[in-house]
Formats: sequence, C-alpha cells, structure tokens
Amino acid sequence: MPRSNRPRGRQGGRRDEDPDGLERLLSGWRRVEVRRGVEWNVQPVSTVQAQKSYVCPGCGRDITPGVAHLVAWRADGVLGDTADLAARRHWHESCWRIA
Repeated sequence: MPRSNRPRGRQGGRRDEDPDGLERLLSGWRRVEVRRGVEWNVQPVSTVQAQKSYVCPGCGRDITPGVAHLVAWRADGVLGDTADLAARRHWHESCWRIA
C-alpha cells in the first residue's frame, strides 16, 4: 500500500482550551516594570522567536528578524488588556533600558 503524504494534524478543529493570541502572549515569560509612573508589561523575544521586522520607537531603527528584543505594552491602561496588547511596541533592549 502506498504511503499517504497528507498532514496528520489534530482532528476536530480548535478546542475551547486552546489559548488565543492574548492568553498565549500573556502566559509567556514577562515582567511588570514602572517607567515614569506608568506600569508596563515587558516580555523578551528570543532570536528564534524574532521572525518579523519592526521599528524600535526608542531609536527609530529597524529590529531585523533574528535579533533578540523586548515587547512592551501598558499594564494599567483604561481600555483593557486587549486594547493595551494591540498597542504593544517592539524595542531594542538597550533602547528600553535608557527610555
């Protein structure tokens, strides 16, 4: 019998206990920092996880794929976690330290 090359992924579609984007990001290794009286969630992105290009708001230069960096978003925003997460920014680690 010939071999089947079809992907053998999970059957039945998405399950309720699968985390969505917000829960998955919030469950990663992160910390809360206070900058100028504002609480920020800060999560590191490893070189393996860095697969897209971003512009650092600290220096205005590109963060290229494969470069470790940080993602920061407000922890105390009034519009809720989803809005704060949508407004997150990617920073070079050194730019975040001096901001």
